[in-house]
Amino acid sequence: MSAIPFTVSATDGAARTGALVFPRGAIRTPAFMPVGTAATVKAMYADQVRDTGADVVLGNVYHLMLRPGAERVAALGGLHKFMGWQGPILTDSGGFQVMSLSALRKLDPDGVTFRSHIDGSQHRLTPERSIEIQRLLGADVSMQFDECVRLPATPEEVERAMRLSIAWGERSKAAFGAPEGRALFGIVQGGDVAELRKQSARALVDIGFDGYAIGGLAVGEPQATMLAMLEETTPELPADRPRYLMGVGSPDDLLKSVARGVDMFDCVMPTRAGRHGLAYTRFGRINLKNARHADDPRPLDPESDCPAARDYSRAYLHHLVKTGEILGMMLLTWANVAYYQSLMAGARAAIADGRFADYAAETSKVWADGDPGS
Repeated sequence: MSAIPFTVSATDGAARTGALVFPRGAIRTPAFMPVGTAATVKAMYADQVRDTGADVVLGNVYHLMLRPGAERVAALGGLHKFMGWQGPILTDSGGFQVMSLSALRKLDPDGVTFRSHIDGSQHRLTPERSIEIQRLLGADVSMQFDECVRLPATPEEVERAMRLSIAWGERSKAAFGAPEGRALFGIVQGGDVAELRKQSARALVDIGFDGYAIGGLAVGEPQATMLAMLEETTPELPADRPRYLMGVGSPDDLLKSVARGVDMFDCVMPTRAGRHGLAYTRFGRINLKNARHADDPRPLDPESDCPAARDYSRAYLHHLVKTGEILGMMLLTWANVAYYQSLMAGARAAIADGRFADYAAETSKVWADGDPGS
């Protein structure tokens, strides 16, 4: 039994809604976690993030260990105080960033030695050090240290990384201990090989975690492959523990994954899109760079609860984007994070009402043809 209560209040097919309860507050599921890589959700104030309906944000071990440093954050009162966020925080383990950002890394059974992408300085991450950093940051949800491989990869490479991740999961749990009011999630690996996914999931369940993440997807494979791996993996995971699909994704990805039993998500997509002139709305994706918006007095969505989507004209947003004004990035990021939160709120309500399939079909239809450019 986990020390962190997780309750499922309603199901609709494999989709489910509930809550994961921490001393700092509850995470309502399905949940989308805005990514606060370097102790900030880029271009947003913490209270804006909260007001969109977000219950939890994500911080990043790799970036925070390089600067300002985990020990420094701890001395300043922990990550919550440092960034002005009082709700739960999930920190990833740093494994993915070591793979994706470090040009020079050396992997061995004990851990990874790598050079910083910032200044070339050498660093070492092991399962024990990753857990220590997350403890210093004060994470409510910590992640086991793992190795993620990009797809496509050979089955031999996928299996090697999966078995190493299991071993590192055991060490991560031993290092984590049993701190009150905090959770540790294991990470299922196995690439696009269904049997390896099942083996990974079963091994992690045997170790025993407070929740289970599904990693190593959204790293280059088609959506159909990702969904197929979810269908193989989620039935192997305990029904009384949350399931977290890492690094995903588009609105359509989220809804299709919820339909397959996933409870939690994170992705840089809404914030990155906002910094590049793209708005996510219930009408689809809107490219504010397009000249057609220059004389359009309509807001992004007149019925939105988010001031950024409701109170500014598309013409003004187009102007901000074209002139490179920082305010444009801020407003579109705000609008996008708010849309993702409304998408999840709608999913929770639809599951509770037994109409999730209709909700997902209606919403995904908006995104089926890609960018409408409207």
